[in-house]
Amino acid sequence: MIGGPAMRGGGRDVVGGAGRRRLAGVVVLLVLLSGCAESPRERPATGGTVRIAVNPWVGYEASAAVLGRLLKQELGYEVQKVKLNETQSWEGIEKGTVDVIIENWGREAEKKTYIEERKVAVSAGRNGNKGVIGWYVPQWMADKYPDITDWRQLNKYAHLFKTNKSGNFGQLLDGDASYVTNDEALVRNLHLNYKVVYAGSEKALINAAKLATERRTPLLMYFYEPQWLFTRLKLVKINLPPYAIGCDADPKRVACDYPPYLLDKIVSRRFADGGGRAYELVRNFTWTNDNQNAVADDMTNNGMSADQAARKWIEANRIVWKDWIPG
Repeated sequence: MIGGPAMRGGGRDVVGGAGRRRLAGVVVLLVLLSGCAESPRERPATGGTVRIAVNPWVGYEASAAVLGRLLKQELGYEVQKVKLNETQSWEGIEKGTVDVIIENWGREAEKKTYIEERKVAVSAGRNGNKGVIGWYVPQWMADKYPDITDWRQLNKYAHLFKTNKSGNFGQLLDGDASYVTNDEALVRNLHLNYKVVYAGSEKALINAAKLATERRTPLLMYFYEPQWLFTRLKLVKINLPPYAIGCDADPKRVACDYPPYLLDKIVSRRFADGGGRAYELVRNFTWTNDNQNAVADDMTNNGMSADQAARKWIEANRIVWKDWIPG
């Protein structure tokens, strides 16, 4: 502003005495105004609004609800929640429609593309949740067929899992097709007589698990932690070939279990550079699986909205979140 064309004289004094007094007044005003303004680093990247991607599972929504409530309540930001799947969330960071992914599951290909190559995203550190992905059966099946938890015995039981959708194969029920999954490759590479069938949502997976437990009907399903359902019923994890670093490097040749996930937060580079205290809060956010499950359980089973469940948790757990708030 100060270096604009009207303020430059090509090295010559072109302003008279009265002009100088007027100019001095303008300069003083500009200095005062600039002193009142926030620096670019302190100013929220979206002009006071933080845009949080919300991926389609309740645990993620619980994390987003608590983060969003604290941004509003403690820092005075507006929050916009954008419902997207995982892939779309990364794309949103590049497009400028997403500031924060609060729960990222690995996604090494996206990290390479958006963080390393295009440099439009950065990691904001771990969010404290420990992620597990695997195959599960109801407890009653593990009790009745003790060796069913060994992947090498699954073909022996394939007939139990046949459905109209799986035809002559046993059904392996997956969730939303956008979730992190190696299941089709695993079935193929481990030579299992199963077909992956997509339920379409987390809710459908949970309903299937409940029915299989209540009615004692066979079910082999993809599932994950953190997840409130494990506090309500018992599922037993199948022992797939042990994970080793690099065994899943080629998605088409995967023949090992899923890795343990230390879930992290991803933000746009623009938000990291200009998000100020909002970015600091995101960077400081870290909680446990039990914390997330408590909020998710209230949302799912106790008739609370996401914001109501977040408020309840925040009121009861100040000791957990008080250090997240930047000074």
